[in-house]
Amino acid sequence: MRTDAVPVIALTVLFGIGALAQQAPQTPPVAQGQQAQAPRRPASPAGTAATQVGGQWTQDKPEAAPRYTGGKWIEVTYSRPVLRGRKDIFGAGADYGKTVNAGAPVWRAGANQTTRFMTEVPLVFAGKTLPAGEYSVFVELKPNNWTLIFSKQPYQQKYDTNEKAATWGSDNYNQANDVLRVPMTAGTSTSSVEQFTIGFVDMTQAGGKLAMWWEKTVATVPFTVGS
Repeated sequence: MRTDAVPVIALTVLFGIGALAQQAPQTPPVAQGQQAQAPRRPASPAGTAATQVGGQWTQDKPEAAPRYTGGKWIEVTYSRPVLRGRKDIFGAGADYGKTVNAGAPVWRAGANQTTRFMTEVPLVFAGKTLPAGEYSVFVELKPNNWTLIFSKQPYQQKYDTNEKAATWGSDNYNQANDVLRVPMTAGTSTSSVEQFTIGFVDMTQAGGKLAMWWEKTVATVPFTVGS
């Protein structure tokens, strides 16, 4: 065996490794003390409340699982602010609602974008019919006297400071676009709810209640399924 072949082989291997190293993508060094940051979470996460009404459970075969058929969807999409140690979020007396309204004439019933309400079936609130469709939701706040508002006013998908007609939250709200206003029953719970919550309670196939909870305040409004 030729001994002078060993250095040649070694040089060939080293040259190949060097070439591969030049081809490999370079990862920039992480600065000392620097850590990869997780994506920033929204301060008021998105939420959804949904239910189906007017349908029925059927079972085609004895061995088959029951299926819910013929139901119509009702859905609310909104952002859910968090108390984070705040107290008396709605205030009292002449200041009631001012904190959450943030200068707007009514509350956005949440945070960020305008709260949206969709129903595939007409709903009856306090003897008044809300036609099937999509609406913006606002609340007029007074101590123990809330008014739920359904509106057809245009709304913004992204905030535009130059937009003066469409709403962002309840900014630019114009009562002329109201479709329906109905009173809500507001009361006090024994437990404090940390994150603002909208939900459907006491539901049957004929109707139920739309409820809003935050801190120790609970407000509800009953509705029935129209035809």
